Amino acid sequence: MNRLFRGLAAAALLIFVGSVSAAQPAKPLPSDSIYQLPLPLTTSQGQTRDWRSLRGKPQLISMFYTSCQFVCPLIIETGKAVERQLTPDQQKRLGITFISMDPARDTSVALKNMADKRKLDPARWTLASPKASDVRAAAGVLGIRYRQLADGEFNHTSVVILVDAEGRILARSEKIGSKPDPAFVAEVRKAIGG
Repeated sequence: MNRLFRGLAAAALLIFVGSVSAAQPAKPLPSDSIYQLPLPLTTSQGQTRDWRSLRGKPQLISMFYTSCQFVCPLIIETGKAVERQLTPDQQKRLGITFISMDPARDTSVALKNMADKRKLDPARWTLASPKASDVRAAAGVLGIRYRQLADGEFNHTSVVILVDAEGRILARSEKIGSKPDPAFVAEVRKAIGG
């Protein structure tokens, strides 16, 4: 009976210690992390979550809008082209998150239609819209300049940004299209460990 009691006490202690360590707060973000900005995003799946949920995995990030007929499809193609330069195992270690600068029109349905049209793998790609009041802050922290024109279109920086697992910007590429910048791809491989 005494052995049984000691065994149960030891098991209870292990469970308690495990639950305490699981409840420890996450490591603080680096001061230069983009995730210092709270940014709720609504995805093409209709889920709303803060972009800090992306923490823990390097990400390719850009801004776009779904009604764009010229540059934004090329930005998406750039993400796909970088992805094609990686092995399947490397692809699993990289997230790709494109954020709309036009949340008024880029609803979850519009984002889902774009993801389907461009054949974006939802296991790796996230298309999402912030609240209208958060677009400028998101663009600012990413170093993306934009302005909406009278016809509803946008002039904007065409860039793909690599951030590490903690949200620090590692590299930027303004070379867009189906042939990605080799130096940028090398930075992506370095960030994902391969």
